[in-house]
Amino acid sequence: MNKYGLTKLSSYLLDYDVSSEVPDQPVVSPLSGAVFERRLLEKYIAENGTDPITNKELTVDQLIELKVPPVAKPKPPSATSIPAILKALQDEWDAVMLHSFTLRQQLQTARQELSHALYQHDAATRVIARLNKEVTAAREALATLKPQAGIAPAAPAGPTIAATAEAGGAADVPSEGAGLTEEVVARLQDTATVLTQERKRRGRTVPEGLTPAEQIRGFTTLASHPGLHSASVPGILAVDVHQKDTSKIVTGGSDKNATVFNKDTEQVVAILKGHTKKVSCVVYHPTEDTIITASPDTQIRVWNVATSQTLQLIRAHDGPVTGLSLHATGDYLLSASRDHNWAFSDIRTGRVLCKVSDASASSPLTAAQFHPDGLILGTGTQDATIKIWDLKERSNVANFPGHSGAISSIAFSENGYYLATAAEDSTVRLWDLRKLKNFKTIQLDEGYEVMDLCFDQSGTYLAVAGTDVRVYLCKQWNDLRIFNDHTAMATGVRFGSNASYLASTSMDRTLKIYGP
Repeated sequence: MNKYGLTKLSSYLLDYDVSSEVPDQPVVSPLSGAVFERRLLEKYIAENGTDPITNKELTVDQLIELKVPPVAKPKPPSATSIPAILKALQDEWDAVMLHSFTLRQQLQTARQELSHALYQHDAATRVIARLNKEVTAAREALATLKPQAGIAPAAPAGPTIAATAEAGGAADVPSEGAGLTEEVVARLQDTATVLTQERKRRGRTVPEGLTPAEQIRGFTTLASHPGLHSASVPGILAVDVHQKDTSKIVTGGSDKNATVFNKDTEQVVAILKGHTKKVSCVVYHPTEDTIITASPDTQIRVWNVATSQTLQLIRAHDGPVTGLSLHATGDYLLSASRDHNWAFSDIRTGRVLCKVSDASASSPLTAAQFHPDGLILGTGTQDATIKIWDLKERSNVANFPGHSGAISSIAFSENGYYLATAAEDSTVRLWDLRKLKNFKTIQLDEGYEVMDLCFDQSGTYLAVAGTDVRVYLCKQWNDLRIFNDHTAMATGVRFGSNASYLASTSMDRTLKIYGP
């Protein structure tokens, strides 16, 4: 090789070495086995015709091309001087500032979207509040209008209820006592004799179809009806159930109305309007579609449910009426009042047959109940005394002291042996009428208020309404079931036929039905 050839080769090799680049088109010389860039080696062969390493004769056709995957070339160094480094730093700073500006824009947009969402939420809340108010008003209107569709067409009163002289009017009979005639006393005695004989025949036999205690333990809330009375004056104060057609329930409310409700069809049958104050006592006639109501307005009204009209207006008292009880004959009514009197009235004529005041007591009467036989009755007083009266003689025959608060409710058991009483002292007391003594006291929680109590028609169970609703098994007197569904004080409780269900009312304006 001449001096010129060595100079060229050195130039090519130097050019290759200085570039420090991976060949774009690598080829292999079969003579030396070395790898070269094709364009450089072809240029060398064209000038010299030999292999750069072995100097042996080599042609372009002898070159072997290598097939290799693409290789990323290393980034050429850029920051090789101070100006280059400063430019890189400036570019990086500009990128950071641009990114920060973009983040601030995104933050501002997110704040605007959140503010808009909060405004929408506030508007939705206001709309919901307005709709709730409209729904409450609509329910109140429905409670007033709904019964009109369920009221049966006007029909004449049953044959056992005397019609009034004027159509739809009430016989306003003065409250002067007409006296217990021999005929009335005889009827009371005959009824008591028949009932006593029937009770002795039955003995202690459990009525057929009576709901067993285990099933009552499993009672749950079947229905809750809040629309029976006006929402503007909350509170249902009393309840009673028709003994034969136990689908019918009557409630007395703070809205001055009594409402007749069918629990099976869930329809209001009638709304009885006439009292000028709240309806505090209601009684459903056991065999007729007749209801008796009382109020602090001193009035007692006898209603025909079919026509929603007052059949009789009984004026037996000068003060608020606090207790009602229908006699076993179905014709006579016991009432108690804060005027310190109890009265015995004829619901057919509206006449007050007798009116009795306890001369030895100065406390108002707060409760009253007929004994199942109908010859004696019990009253409760504001000063915590239970009094037993002989109806025929109108005389006080026994007193049961022991409570320390006003008597709120009393109830006789079906067998006539027991009397249950409740007062504002958080206790329920059981009295044996044969021995005239308290044989059991159920002490409730401190502050517990009892508003009503009742036995079922067989005398097997006792229900208590107040702070909650409870069912007790008689004789053992242990609680079978406690219901806490009401959101306010429970004011009334009644059993359906054979204790098949339990109905309770409350100041929360609901009627609740419990059953299996």
